[in-house]
Amino acid sequence: MILPILAYNHPTLRKKADIVEKDYPDLQQLILDMKETLKKSEGVGLAAPQVNKSIRLFIVDATYYASKYPETKEFTKTFINPQIIEMSENTVYMPEGCLSIPGIYEDISRPETITIQYYDENWQEHTETYSTIIARIIQHEYDHLEGILFTDKVPMIRKVFLKKKLENIYSGDISIDYPMIFSKKKIKQK
Repeated sequence: MILPILAYNHPTLRKKADIVEKDYPDLQQLILDMKETLKKSEGVGLAAPQVNKSIRLFIVDATYYASKYPETKEFTKTFINPQIIEMSENTVYMPEGCLSIPGIYEDISRPETITIQYYDENWQEHTETYSTIIARIIQHEYDHLEGILFTDKVPMIRKVFLKKKLENIYSGDISIDYPMIFSKKKIKQK
Protein backbone atom coordinates (compact mmCIF):
# COMPACT_ATOMS: atom_id res chain seq x y z
CA MET A 1 0.00 0.00 0.00
CA ILE A 2 1.28 3.47 -0.87
CA LEU A 3 1.55 5.56 2.31
CA PRO A 4 1.22 9.35 2.33
CA ILE A 5 4.45 11.18 3.11
CA LEU A 6 4.44 13.96 5.69
CA ALA A 7 5.34 17.39 4.34
CA TYR A 8 7.89 19.80 5.76
CA ASN A 9 7.16 21.03 9.30
CA HIS A 10 4.63 18.33 10.18
CA PRO A 11 5.10 17.82 13.95
CA THR A 12 5.97 14.10 13.60
CA LEU A 13 9.03 15.03 11.54
CA ARG A 14 10.40 16.99 14.50
CA LYS A 15 10.13 14.23 17.12
CA LYS A 16 12.92 11.92 18.16
CA ALA A 17 11.69 8.47 17.10
CA ASP A 18 11.09 5.60 19.53
CA ILE A 19 12.95 2.29 19.62
CA VAL A 20 11.24 -0.47 17.63
CA GLU A 21 10.34 -3.52 19.71
CA LYS A 22 10.39 -6.98 18.10
CA ASP A 23 6.65 -7.29 18.70
CA TYR A 24 5.83 -3.97 17.00
CA PRO A 25 2.43 -4.57 15.35
CA ASP A 26 2.53 -5.32 11.61
CA LEU A 27 6.20 -4.32 11.29
CA GLN A 28 6.81 -6.48 8.21
CA GLN A 29 3.77 -4.98 6.47
CA LEU A 30 4.96 -1.46 7.33
CA ILE A 31 8.35 -2.25 5.78
CA LEU A 32 6.68 -3.59 2.62
CA ASP A 33 4.43 -0.52 2.44
CA MET A 34 7.44 1.78 2.90
CA LYS A 35 9.28 0.02 0.07
CA GLU A 36 6.26 0.42 -2.20
CA THR A 37 5.93 4.08 -1.19
CA LEU A 38 9.63 4.70 -1.84
CA LYS A 39 9.37 3.16 -5.29
CA LYS A 40 6.25 5.18 -6.15
CA SER A 41 7.86 8.43 -5.03
CA GLU A 42 11.12 7.65 -6.86
CA GLY A 43 13.20 8.33 -3.77
CA VAL A 44 16.34 6.64 -2.49
CA GLY A 45 15.49 6.55 1.22
CA LEU A 46 12.44 6.73 3.46
CA ALA A 47 12.25 6.95 7.25
CA ALA A 48 9.26 5.79 9.27
CA PRO A 49 8.63 9.30 10.68
CA GLN A 50 8.05 10.46 7.09
CA VAL A 51 5.03 8.13 6.93
CA ASN A 52 3.79 9.27 10.36
CA LYS A 53 5.30 6.39 12.36
CA SER A 54 7.65 7.81 14.97
CA ILE A 55 9.84 4.71 15.25
CA ARG A 56 13.54 4.08 14.55
CA LEU A 57 13.23 2.49 11.13
CA PHE A 58 14.32 3.52 7.65
CA ILE A 59 14.85 1.91 4.29
CA VAL A 60 17.36 2.68 1.56
CA ASP A 61 17.31 1.84 -2.14
CA ALA A 62 20.41 3.45 -3.64
CA THR A 63 20.21 1.63 -6.98
CA TYR A 64 19.26 4.91 -8.68
CA TYR A 65 22.92 5.93 -8.40
CA ALA A 66 24.37 2.69 -9.89
CA SER A 67 25.73 4.35 -13.06
CA LYS A 68 27.80 6.85 -11.06
CA TYR A 69 28.50 4.80 -7.92
CA PRO A 70 28.93 1.07 -8.73
CA GLU A 71 28.67 0.11 -5.03
CA THR A 72 24.98 1.11 -5.13
CA LYS A 73 24.09 -1.35 -7.91
CA GLU A 74 22.13 -3.69 -5.62
CA PHE A 75 22.06 -1.64 -2.44
CA THR A 76 18.65 -1.98 -0.81
CA LYS A 77 18.46 -2.35 2.96
CA THR A 78 16.21 -1.99 5.94
CA PHE A 79 17.65 -0.38 9.08
CA ILE A 80 15.88 -1.01 12.40
CA ASN A 81 17.07 0.74 15.58
CA PRO A 82 20.21 2.05 13.88
CA GLN A 83 23.03 3.72 15.79
CA ILE A 84 25.79 5.59 13.99
CA ILE A 85 28.80 4.70 16.11
CA GLU A 86 31.57 6.41 14.16
CA MET A 87 31.91 9.26 11.65
CA SER A 88 34.97 10.33 9.71
CA GLU A 89 36.44 13.77 10.24
CA ASN A 90 36.59 14.23 6.46
CA THR A 91 33.42 15.81 5.16
CA VAL A 92 31.95 16.17 1.69
CA TYR A 93 29.50 18.75 0.32
CA MET A 94 26.83 17.32 -1.97
CA PRO A 95 23.31 18.34 -2.94
CA GLU A 96 20.47 16.69 -1.04
CA GLY A 97 16.74 16.62 -1.42
CA CYS A 98 13.95 15.01 0.56
CA LEU A 99 10.57 13.46 -0.19
CA SER A 100 9.11 15.54 2.65
CA ILE A 101 10.57 18.71 1.11
CA PRO A 102 9.93 18.24 -2.62
CA GLY A 103 11.59 20.50 -5.16
CA ILE A 104 14.34 21.80 -2.87
CA TYR A 105 17.96 20.69 -3.26
CA GLU A 106 20.81 22.19 -1.27
CA ASP A 107 24.49 21.41 -0.77
CA ILE A 108 24.98 19.84 2.65
CA SER A 109 28.22 18.91 4.41
CA ARG A 110 28.31 15.40 5.88
CA PRO A 111 31.02 13.01 7.09
CA GLU A 112 32.42 11.02 4.18
CA THR A 113 32.43 7.67 6.03
CA ILE A 114 30.27 6.26 8.81
CA THR A 115 30.00 3.05 10.81
CA ILE A 116 26.48 2.01 11.79
CA GLN A 117 24.97 -0.74 13.95
CA TYR A 118 21.44 -1.84 13.12
CA TYR A 119 19.02 -4.74 12.79
CA ASP A 120 17.71 -5.83 9.42
CA GLU A 121 14.08 -6.82 8.80
CA ASN A 122 14.86 -10.36 10.04
CA TRP A 123 16.24 -8.96 13.31
CA GLN A 124 19.81 -9.91 12.42
CA GLU A 125 22.31 -7.47 13.91
CA HIS A 126 24.93 -5.81 11.69
CA THR A 127 27.83 -3.40 12.10
CA GLU A 128 28.91 -1.97 8.76
CA THR A 129 30.99 0.89 7.41
CA TYR A 130 29.86 2.96 4.42
CA SER A 131 31.20 5.85 2.42
CA THR A 132 30.29 7.90 -0.66
CA ILE A 133 26.62 8.32 -1.55
CA ILE A 134 25.53 5.38 0.62
CA ALA A 135 26.90 7.04 3.77
CA ARG A 136 25.13 10.26 2.80
CA ILE A 137 21.75 8.59 2.25
CA ILE A 138 22.03 6.71 5.54
CA GLN A 139 22.92 9.89 7.45
CA HIS A 140 20.01 11.76 5.86
CA GLU A 141 17.54 9.04 6.87
CA TYR A 142 19.12 8.68 10.31
CA ASP A 143 18.59 12.40 10.86
CA HIS A 144 14.85 11.85 10.33
CA LEU A 145 14.90 9.51 13.36
CA GLU A 146 16.41 12.35 15.39
CA GLY A 147 13.81 14.91 14.25
CA ILE A 148 16.31 16.67 11.97
CA LEU A 149 15.63 17.74 8.39
CA PHE A 150 18.35 18.45 5.85
CA THR A 151 17.20 22.08 5.66
CA ASP A 152 18.29 22.44 9.31
CA LYS A 153 21.87 22.10 8.04
CA VAL A 154 21.53 24.83 5.40
CA PRO A 155 23.33 28.10 6.18
CA MET A 156 21.02 30.84 7.48
CA ILE A 157 21.45 33.01 4.38
CA ARG A 158 20.19 30.14 2.20
CA LYS A 159 17.21 29.60 4.53
CA VAL A 160 16.15 33.17 3.83
CA PHE A 161 16.05 32.37 0.11
CA LEU A 162 14.17 29.11 0.75
CA LYS A 163 11.52 30.60 3.06
CA LYS A 164 8.77 31.04 0.45
CA LYS A 165 9.35 27.58 -1.06
CA LEU A 166 9.19 26.00 2.40
CA GLU A 167 5.98 27.90 3.19
CA ASN A 168 4.46 26.58 -0.05
CA ILE A 169 5.38 23.02 0.93
CA TYR A 170 3.91 23.06 4.41
CA SER A 171 0.77 24.78 3.19
CA GLY A 172 0.30 22.24 0.38
CA ASP A 173 0.81 24.71 -2.46
CA ILE A 174 2.95 22.33 -4.54
CA SER A 175 2.52 19.78 -7.30
CA ILE A 176 3.80 16.25 -6.63
CA ASP A 177 3.24 12.74 -7.96
CA TYR A 178 2.83 10.96 -4.62
CA PRO A 179 0.40 11.39 -1.71
CA MET A 180 1.38 13.83 1.05
CA ILE A 181 -0.04 15.08 4.32
CA PHE A 182 0.43 18.81 4.96
CA SER A 183 0.46 20.48 8.37
CA LYS A 184 -0.98 23.71 6.90
CA LYS A 185 0.24 25.70 9.86
CA LYS A 186 3.48 27.51 10.33
CA ILE A 187 5.92 25.94 12.76
CA LYS A 188 9.07 27.73 13.83
CA GLN A 189 12.11 26.62 11.83
CA LYS A 190 15.11 25.13 13.59
